[in-house]
Amino acid sequence: MDNKNKNTVLFLDSGIGGLPYCLDFRKNNPHEEVCYLADTANFPYGPRAKDELSSILTALTEKLLKIKNPKIIVLACNTATISAIADLRKRFPEIPFVGTVPALKPASKITNNKKIGILGTERTISEIKSLNLTDDTCEITGISAPELVEFIEHNIDTADENTKKEIVKKYINIFREQNVDSLVLGCTHFLFLLEEFRREAAEQIGCPKIDVFDSIEGITKRIEFLLDENDGLLRAEDTAYPVHSLLLTGDKTTLNRHALLNWQTRAQVYGFKLNLLSEI
Repeated sequence: MDNKNKNTVLFLDSGIGGLPYCLDFRKNNPHEEVCYLADTANFPYGPRAKDELSSILTALTEKLLKIKNPKIIVLACNTATISAIADLRKRFPEIPFVGTVPALKPASKITNNKKIGILGTERTISEIKSLNLTDDTCEITGISAPELVEFIEHNIDTADENTKKEIVKKYINIFREQNVDSLVLGCTHFLFLLEEFRREAAEQIGCPKIDVFDSIEGITKRIEFLLDENDGLLRAEDTAYPVHSLLLTGDKTTLNRHALLNWQTRAQVYGFKLNLLSEI
């Protein structure tokens, strides 16, 4: 791979869901430049057909390769990974793609009763059995939660703690009724409520603990592995002080004022330079 001018590790999601992955990687790799793309024009991904989503992501990748010339692309979205990563790797063999899939493998190693829950989008839940991420002895209870994706995308910045607690508690109670002892958060958006899920899943009077799993650490380690290959060919210099960018696919006619203000605030809080992809 020609590494000349390839500076960016690019994270892609339909909205804010992939930000925890991007921020974790950036925290552990401070000299690496990152670009985060929120595909707000096509949010949400969950209800979309597999072929439609693959076409959307192929077109986006073609444009991003011209604008940002990334050295690694991270599909920071379980739905996007399940639907399109195979097609993207075939179409763009020169670019390493890192995908996110539900952390069912680590959950299957910890579960005591072989009953695992997964909370995800419609697409992820419908495809979960085909991924072969657990052995046949595990019983999987899948729940699609598109309303939770919507809540996090549009309201997580302003929601109070009690509201977040009650929303999470509803799902934990459903999984408790199914005697689940391990819960996998199978949508990157849900990581914004990770601590709330862990608190509600903790052992309580009359209720055993449910272990909650995410894939953040594994994704960061996978990106680092790719950067360190070939004597660190893709690594940034340890003297680099990168400027991080945040791109939105929506334009001023599709992004309402409230949504745009939210993204402007997020860019300031997390240290990104914000741009609309349509204006680049």
